[in-house]
Amino acid sequence: MDGSVEASCFRIPEHVLSSSGQKMPVLGFGTAVDPPVAPQVIKQAIVQAIELGYRHFDTASVYGTEQPVGEAIIEAISLGLIKSRDELFITSKLWCNDAHGELVLPALRRSLQNLKLEYLDLYLIHWPVSLKQGNFEFLVVNKEDVLPMDFGSVWSAMEDCQRLGLTKSIGVSNFSCKKLTDILALAKIPPAVNQVELNPTWNQKKLREFCNANGIFVTAYSLLGASGTAWGSNRIMEYDVLKEIAEAKGKTVAQICGRWAYELGVGMVVKSFNGERMKQNLEIFNWSLTEDEVKKINDIPQRRHHRGEEFITKDGPFKAVEELWDGEM
Repeated sequence: MDGSVEASCFRIPEHVLSSSGQKMPVLGFGTAVDPPVAPQVIKQAIVQAIELGYRHFDTASVYGTEQPVGEAIIEAISLGLIKSRDELFITSKLWCNDAHGELVLPALRRSLQNLKLEYLDLYLIHWPVSLKQGNFEFLVVNKEDVLPMDFGSVWSAMEDCQRLGLTKSIGVSNFSCKKLTDILALAKIPPAVNQVELNPTWNQKKLREFCNANGIFVTAYSLLGASGTAWGSNRIMEYDVLKEIAEAKGKTVAQICGRWAYELGVGMVVKSFNGERMKQNLEIFNWSLTEDEVKKINDIPQRRHHRGEEFITKDGPFKAVEELWDGEM
């Protein structure tokens, strides 16, 4: 491969999930857009991504993007870009309003209806928090609605989703080592994945070591720090050390971050609807960083960006950010 990406010959490396034996492409295409964009824009971006060679698509009920993802899959099949849905790996997530034992299955069935699919490849608990039952807005949390999650009933219902064949694998997102320990203590099917904020300024060393020891595959979101969101920043793109390595390699800072994550042994979800950047995000597999470059990136000062402040309430289960993350700050 010469650095360019041709869908006909290019294949994203896969990781075998230990709890299901399923193969998951390590690079996924994200669909969380803040502020939201028109469904048609999302649909066309996903069709283009499939044409480029992306096969893993990450959505969630709270993103409001499940429907355009489903429509894009239908269009990609009709255009002959893929033969069937089975060539794709589709992830969606259980939002906090539905994180109650009796609501998990109905929530997944709604997601499948939105996606026009018979099954998901991966279904994640979006946050280790429940909200009062009811309708929800895009990424809006009313603090008075925050409740502790009953891990026992919610995880048991997630296991039912897998047993029924409605999803091939189940997992979590934004879970600390302690909260994963709580799930593992009661799980008959352990989580296959923990999707978390992970980037050069928050490399999750402790969590990665815990997950590796317990057969849980870590997937990174906000690999570039989620600049443009309410909680993100542009710090990563402005780090001199990353810019210097990118210049020396003839790569972009985004490609350096993607390659660094791949060499850490984690998966990643990237999001760009810009055609050129979509191609660049795929071009991280046929070159490598030197030991010195990796060390320089690992020496970057660490700080969590996404603190989950929206779930912190004086009367709720988490009265401080440190409680939400169990001190993993």
